Amino acid sequence: MAMIAASQLGAAATQPVAGVRKVVHRVTGLFSADREADLREALLKLPGVTLVSLDFDHCEGTFAYDPAKAFPGTKPDKIVERFDQELRNASHHTMGIKAVCTTPREKLARIEIPVEGLDCRACCLAAYEIMAKQEGVEQATASFKEGKITALIDPAKTGREKLEAVLKERGVTVAAPK
Repeated sequence: MAMIAASQLGAAATQPVAGVRKVVHRVTGLFSADREADLREALLKLPGVTLVSLDFDHCEGTFAYDPAKAFPGTKPDKIVERFDQELRNASHHTMGIKAVCTTPREKLARIEIPVEGLDCRACCLAAYEIMAKQEGVEQATASFKEGKITALIDPAKTGREKLEAVLKERGVTVAAPK
């Protein structure tokens, strides 16, 4: 049933359908692909909000919802903020919503920082949060299996050396490049 509704919404990607709209938001907390299940579980606590698709490479989700029903009493310019609050509460403050990145993708640089000591999902979340909160970081992932943190950054706002220094200050062991 949900798949039928999602496919019907797909036909009207930008048109409201009985108040329901498809909206793309950046999803924070997607530090690894297995977090999709956590996102879906948290969204079960948000009546009227459906995940239509997820672009893990860009940490963006397409959601279907009627803003008036999903976030009653919220002014249109505050929907992203309210959605963020609701998702944070539903995910024990491990996920959130932001507006999509406005910096063109071709102006972003991808950096990989090898790290040691990330041995569980909680460690990865902590390292991810350190990185994701830095100005100029548009997207970040952390993998204990691969021993690295990856980020898409705006080089005009930050750089590898600055990010490595922040990680070290917070107790993350930055390894020598392989």
